[in-house]
Amino acid sequence: MAKKRMMPAINIALYEEMKRDQKVILYGEDAGISLLGQTTGLQEKFGKDRVRDTPICENIMTGMAVGVAAAGYRPVCHLLYGNFIYTGFDSIANQAAKLKYMTAGQVKLPIVYMAVIGGGRSASAQHSDIPYPALMNLGGIKVVVPSNSRSAKGLLKSAIRDDNPVFYLTAASGGKPEEVPDDEEFLLPIGKAERIREGRDVTIISIGAMTIKAIQASQELQDIGISVDLIDLLSLLPIDEETLINSVKKTGRVVIVDESRDVCSAASHIAAIISDKAFEYLKSPIKRITVQDVAIPYSPRLEGLVIPDAKDIVNTVNLLIKNRN
Repeated sequence: MAKKRMMPAINIALYEEMKRDQKVILYGEDAGISLLGQTTGLQEKFGKDRVRDTPICENIMTGMAVGVAAAGYRPVCHLLYGNFIYTGFDSIANQAAKLKYMTAGQVKLPIVYMAVIGGGRSASAQHSDIPYPALMNLGGIKVVVPSNSRSAKGLLKSAIRDDNPVFYLTAASGGKPEEVPDDEEFLLPIGKAERIREGRDVTIISIGAMTIKAIQASQELQDIGISVDLIDLLSLLPIDEETLINSVKKTGRVVIVDESRDVCSAASHIAAIISDKAFEYLKSPIKRITVQDVAIPYSPRLEGLVIPDAKDIVNTVNLLIKNRN
């Protein structure tokens, strides 16, 4: 089991699934040259028929995925940046999310829409968004957000094998090198969260790149005697409600860390689930740590003020439990 960063782990998952199934094809912006490293060498290994560069026209790319999937293939549509989902949204919202229902299940759409999301790279407002709140509202699709190299490999392989449209969204930074299983049948189930730390005082629920910040904050909180039950959500649709509620029953306090903007954030929906199904166990109000309702600034200093960090998490937890018995 070797240590790898996220982009090489994604590359390995793509290679293994393309080798396993001839119906898996990959196309998109810079799929051949691999601008970000996920698709490095795949065109050389599988040829231009299965790994294709496309023009920069996301609405055509997303629509192609629907047609190709309906014809029996398993397309991986490489959209590069999450903001480009917006320009391809018509085919996503009106076709991919609805055709299974409209055909009474006669059409399967095993599509993976793949993009990097979020800030932290000074990539400016049009390349730094978190688009999953809009995707969560569509119905008919799945949304996964791995937080590290291991979950990146396991969730991508599961997404490619799924018979439904799956949005596979990762942080462009790639995180630190971590051990990634070599097993070609290593898959992580879509819809299952993972508990990273076991604790008793507060539940922290994190999504994607925010998990790295939450891990750092959890260690700082442990150093001052606060025990954190840290849940890495991994899947936004479906959501592992059971794991979340069981954690809340144990701790009675919840902090949700989400890089999407505050209004209609994923954190808002998670908070609603907990309020509906675990309200009686809460010892204090649910706290959400999100991005302000502004465009992500280009300036590194300003970007750092907008995106949550470990200090924000520590301060919120301290505020939440300062009056505990």
